[in-house]
Amino acid sequence: MVRSKVTVVGAGNVGATAAQRIFDKGYADVVLVDIVDGLPQGKALDMLESGPVLGSDAKIIGTNSYEETAGSDVVVITSGIARKPGMSRDDLLLTNMKIITSVVEEVVKQSPNTVLLPVTNPLDAMAQRTHQVSGFPKNRVVGMAGILDTARFRSFLAEELSVSVEVIDAWVLGGHGDTMVPVTGNTTVGGQPVAQLISDERLTSIVERTQNGGAEIVNLLKTGSAYYAPSAAIVQMVESIIFDKKQILPCTALLEGEYNISGLFVGVPVKLGSGGVEEVIEFALTEKEAAALKRSADAVEELVEVMKKANP
Repeated sequence: MVRSKVTVVGAGNVGATAAQRIFDKGYADVVLVDIVDGLPQGKALDMLESGPVLGSDAKIIGTNSYEETAGSDVVVITSGIARKPGMSRDDLLLTNMKIITSVVEEVVKQSPNTVLLPVTNPLDAMAQRTHQVSGFPKNRVVGMAGILDTARFRSFLAEELSVSVEVIDAWVLGGHGDTMVPVTGNTTVGGQPVAQLISDERLTSIVERTQNGGAEIVNLLKTGSAYYAPSAAIVQMVESIIFDKKQILPCTALLEGEYNISGLFVGVPVKLGSGGVEEVIEFALTEKEAAALKRSADAVEELVEVMKKANP
């Protein structure tokens, strides 16, 4: 069996859990990279030793350099400082921009044909920076956020209605932050429009909880942020790319006129296959939803402008 190769940069909670999930399934060899000496090596060795129990013959190594990442099919980038209570995603911007810049420069030297999957927050701005630094075509840079935000929305709806999460079809578009747009008009439960099943008041409350989903977990944990659901979302994207599934997933992609947005990375439905983003899917939005998406894109653009001023 010829396995795919996936690199995960950043051996913190999100990166290490994503690496573990991929290794557990056995379809790809994994390289876990981090600047902290011993951290990726120790975690990778621990995961490797779980292989006999799980039935995974994949290989996983940890390293502090990038040579071992050469020839990766997908590179997941989780490096960066974590958000702390009271810290907005905007506060992370300039520090994580510098980290992303150095990581991308190293990664592309070793894997010039890879698909880059940035996860670091503020996600949309970091995807924009990843694309700029890599020089890659737009299809080979795709950010993880929308799957996570949509999963939170679906979880809350399933809990509210006492139904399986699998019967809920929902989409969250826009930037990964307070301005994200849960598209209630396209949300169905077993084929029924959600508005027929939940009152406007309760639906508004669930939308607001979704928009603050990351902050809710940060406030509960006190000293960290979410990683189980984010890592699961990463793996769904990795598998759609590696297996050329061509799934339609909410991801952060560069728009060039779609949804009347140009030159920005924003969360939208995309067809995700072996080449990365194969197509941006344009949903019919209500005027209210379209206006909310525009506001969300404007918020992303503000971050991009801050980065431009800091690093022209």
